[in-house]
Amino acid sequence: MPIITEPFAYRRIPMKDEKTLAFINMFAILGCIPKLCELDRESSELIRGENISLGISVKDGPAATLRFRDGSVQIEQGAQDCVIRIPMSSCRKFNGMIDGKVTPIPTKGLTKVGFLLKTFTRLTDRLTKYLRCSPEDLEDEEFFRISTTLMFHVITEAIAQIGNNDKVGMASASYIVDGVIRLSAGDGPCLGIQARDHILTGLHSAPESWTSYMEFADMKLARRLFDGQVNAVTCVGRGEVRIGGMISQVDNVNRILGRVAMYLA
Repeated sequence: MPIITEPFAYRRIPMKDEKTLAFINMFAILGCIPKLCELDRESSELIRGENISLGISVKDGPAATLRFRDGSVQIEQGAQDCVIRIPMSSCRKFNGMIDGKVTPIPTKGLTKVGFLLKTFTRLTDRLTKYLRCSPEDLEDEEFFRISTTLMFHVITEAIAQIGNNDKVGMASASYIVDGVIRLSAGDGPCLGIQARDHILTGLHSAPESWTSYMEFADMKLARRLFDGQVNAVTCVGRGEVRIGGMISQVDNVNRILGRVAMYLA
């Protein structure tokens, strides 16, 4: 998934961590399903009339519940109160499930397995279409808008999860003082990263206040940066990417951003 590539990073450090990837898959990838259903009418229609919850718990890893209710979805931490429950014995197996290489077996809600095999599978297929799209797909203006907005949300959450779980990311997060880093793209999405006691939280709506910011001129530029087609430093020099406020926050978030490419590639 070429969400963001090397030109946007300061350096490339190997060693992908399975646990960190599991948190990204849970809260950045599956966690993007609510936004998918908000933006994409076909996805919303897939779950129209549904009132069901799906909990996924990973041993020594993340746990979350997706709650489907008549066309909309919410995600919350924990997987205790749910209709369907899928336990995964390791982060590696959960990551394999996301890649389609491991078949999940529910321990609760077996009578609702049709939802998993049909509705949920179609929903994740829609998400994959937007996140792993072709250049031809992006020629459609509406598809481009939805795909790039979803990508923005995925990257924002991935930054938070890497900063909280990946050893290299945690080292950068340890230098980020409390505050909010605002991330925006012209008249497109406006999100944020909140730092509190060196723990990062992805903010999936426009923050009311912030201590630093990184602003892309427009969504087309953001897309080109995420796809590695242009160099961020050059864009800053041209004024196409604006940064301000507490620069040390932006600097360390950008270092974490360099790890996103490795995990989402």
